[in-house]
Formats: sequence, C-alpha cells, structure tokens
Amino acid sequence: MKKIIIAISALAVLLMSSCTKEFVTVKHNSSEPQSEYYINESRMFEGLVAAYDPLKWYDYFYQYTDFQMMADIMADDIYCGGSNDGDQPSLVKIHYYTSTPTEIVDVPWTVSYSGINRCCHVLENVDNVPGMAEATKTLYKAEATVLKAFYYTILWKFWGNVPYYDTNLEAPYTTPQLSADEVYENIVTKLEEAIAMDVLPMKQTPENYGRITKAMAYMLYAEVVMYQKDSDRYPQALSYMKEIISSGQYSLVADYAGIWAETGEWGNESIWEINYISEGGVRDWGAPIATGGNVYSTLIGIPGGVSGQFDDGWGFSPVAAKAYEMYEEGDTRRDGGIYNHLAVAGEYGNGINGGRWQSTGYFLLKYMARTNGNHGFKAANTMNYGNNKRVYRFAETLLNAAELAALTGGNGSEYLAQVRAIRNCSDTDTSIDGIIEERHKEFVGEGKRYWDLVRTGKAASVLTKANRQFDGSQPVDWTENKKYWPIPQSECDKDPNIVQNNY
Repeated sequence: MKKIIIAISALAVLLMSSCTKEFVTVKHNSSEPQSEYYINESRMFEGLVAAYDPLKWYDYFYQYTDFQMMADIMADDIYCGGSNDGDQPSLVKIHYYTSTPTEIVDVPWTVSYSGINRCCHVLENVDNVPGMAEATKTLYKAEATVLKAFYYTILWKFWGNVPYYDTNLEAPYTTPQLSADEVYENIVTKLEEAIAMDVLPMKQTPENYGRITKAMAYMLYAEVVMYQKDSDRYPQALSYMKEIISSGQYSLVADYAGIWAETGEWGNESIWEINYISEGGVRDWGAPIATGGNVYSTLIGIPGGVSGQFDDGWGFSPVAAKAYEMYEEGDTRRDGGIYNHLAVAGEYGNGINGGRWQSTGYFLLKYMARTNGNHGFKAANTMNYGNNKRVYRFAETLLNAAELAALTGGNGSEYLAQVRAIRNCSDTDTSIDGIIEERHKEFVGEGKRYWDLVRTGKAASVLTKANRQFDGSQPVDWTENKKYWPIPQSECDKDPNIVQNNY
C-alpha cells in the first residue's frame, strides 16, 4: 500500500509575504494511506505545499549543492574555493570536469526526485477530493505540473538521460530511462499542458509569494526551449516573453544592489524566488530540511567577514578578477553584484581574513551573509540566512525576448536597450553575441552563464584550461561529453538497466 508521510518539517514551506515571511505551517503528522489522507481541501493544500518544500533543500542536504552555484563553478566567472582542493571534493570534481560515478554530486538527483514524487501525489489525488471546487483543483494541478517540470529540468540539465515518470512508482520502483531529447519533450509538453489550463495568475499576491505563476511557467518554458535549441518553439517562447512584458506587472529596478537586499525580495523585477526565512529558523546540521534559512550565504561569504557589513563565511565561489573587470566604469552591476574586498583589505590572500583556496579578493555580493541577515534564528546561525534564491528576474525576460526576436528574424534591440539603459551600460552591440554578453554581465553568480555557453556552442572555446585555471591546477578542458554528469553509481546499482553517461 502506498503511503504518504507528512511531517511538520516537510510542510512548513515557502508561501509568505516579503514583509512577514509567514510560512504556511502544517501541524499534522500522518502515515495514513493517501486515499484516507486527502479527504478535504485543507489536506490537499498540505500536499501541494509539501511539493514546494524540496526547493529549499538544494543548497544543503548533507552536501552543498545549490543548483546555481554548481553551474557557476563549471563556467568561467566563478571558482570553486573553500579551504583547499580537498574541501567538498565532489564540488572540486565538477569544477575540474573530473567527476566519476562514485565521486559525483548526487543531492540534486535525490532532491529533484523527492520533489517530483510530491508533485505526483498532488496530481494523483486532487481530482478525488470531495467538496473541492473544480477551479481550485485545476489550479493545484497547474502548479504541481509546472513545479514537476522545474524539478525535471534540474535533472535534465545536469544529467540529461534520466529515469522519467509522471505517476508515482510501485515496487520495484524503477522506470524507463529516457534520452535527454525525450526528457525535454516531456518537460515542454507538460508545461504546455499547464499553461493551457489558463488558471495561473501572472503575478501572485504577497501572501502567496513563492507559488507558481504564469510568468514563472513562461520563463521556465523559454529556458528549456532555448537550451534545447528548439527553433520550432521559439515563436511561442517569444510570445510568452512579450505577454509578461505587456502585462505591466513587472519592471526593472534601478538600484541593482538593492535587488539582493532583504528589502529587495519580491520587488518589481522579481518573477520567481525560492523563499527562505531567518526569523524562527530551526534549520540545523542534523535537520537540513527543517523550516528556516539558507546556508549558501555562509558558504560564499568572506572568511573573517567585514565588521558591521558581512558575517564570517567559508570562501566558496570566489569571483574571478576578469569577471569584475569586464564591466565598464559606472555599470551598476559591477559593484552592485560583486564585492571588491581588495579595495578594503588590499592584497587578498591566505593571510588576510582567513583567505582560502582560489581566493581572488572578489566575492558574490548577491547572496552574501549580511550582518543580521540571520536575525531571529533559533538553531544553527550559519544555516538560517533569510536571503531568498532569485531564480527568474524581469531582466531575463527582456534579454530572452531580445534573443528570441533575433533568432526568429526580428529585432529585439528595444528589449536589450532597456536593460542597458537602467544598468548605465553604453554597449550598442545588438547581435546574438552581444545579447549573450549582456546576459553574462547581468547574471554573474545566478547560475546562467554555464548553460548559456553550452547552448550557444561556446563552451568548448571558453571553458578551457587556459581560460579557467586559477593556479595551473585545472587539468581538463570542457568537451561535448562533459555536458552531462556521470549518473551516481548508487542509482545504477539500484537499477541495472540504467545506462551510464559517457563523461
């Protein structure tokens, strides 16, 4: 008999306003069979809320595996960092493109499938809930479908050829492994189905910030279509971007640095964020899925901190000097997104503020552990920073529109110009390469750069040993077979029918 076990920690999730950050907290623990549990709308909402919860596990689930960070350390703007090259060896392996089936980051696999499982619970049970309005059922189905597509997108982009299912499994809990192209087709088709339900709001009200919106679904659709280079769907993706733009519900924010402050959460530019809270946060080393904040802020923070500004951190994801230097003077994204510690501490190294491996003196300001950013925590201070994960911003909508317009024979310069004007950038290059470079400047540390290089065919020429090495120790150039990670050996052991990726 299939059972769903719903615990407090799993159901205290991510639906709160930017001001109060009030969680929807479910207090019921149950091991009842699904057919007996989902007996009313309240219980069904608990199941929907539970489906969102794994989103906040990626940064730490006994491994440090923030999905933006992992993509960034495979690209050319961000190094791995940490105390030494033996610190978090699975991260070092993906940074160096030397992962093996037994030495690979596996948490995104586990977390993503946990999320998929919970989405399937919603989809399998919502139609059978008595007394629930049909419109509400359809809304829940649309949310769960888009959320499931997001979890599969994580798997698809990192591993490509993964087991796929839309209905929860029974013993022996195996399902066919699909090719990357087949996984993509399932993702994009499910997104189309959810969008066609036409029940998602373009923007959520504050009490529902964190829930899926039409704009989020559109952004995810554009992301997967562009990554797949599915030219047949470019016009549709472009129309979705135009619809977000014309809705008037989102706009660029002039204060780039302010986007990343606590007060900047769910601002006018934000399309979708993964919510964290510090107030009352009980996330802890023995309870990584408990309600609370993120550990990523500590992970990337300045060793020793900066008095009155930034708390002590562990020095992961240092920013390459060339990334800081690529901006023209006056571009608000340079000092609004990257902290130049050299300007404060002089020559930065292992002897200054506890500098670590691959220290550059430049740190990612966007998610930095700001002083008092973990206010009100009740467990581990390092694991309860309230900085939300910004996943989609309106700037990306405009840059997507610019690129898709160019790819479909149009002119997207007006969209590109809006971004450049508000960031105080004088660049006038409107070519595809110019748009990609604008994305480069806009999204440092947001997990976009690596995927852009892969999808545009630039990865092999940019992600070379010569271009990425910090100290001569980078042993491997990126090649096409590095596109998909090795599948964790533990998963292959569970299902001998899984075919290993050639990494």
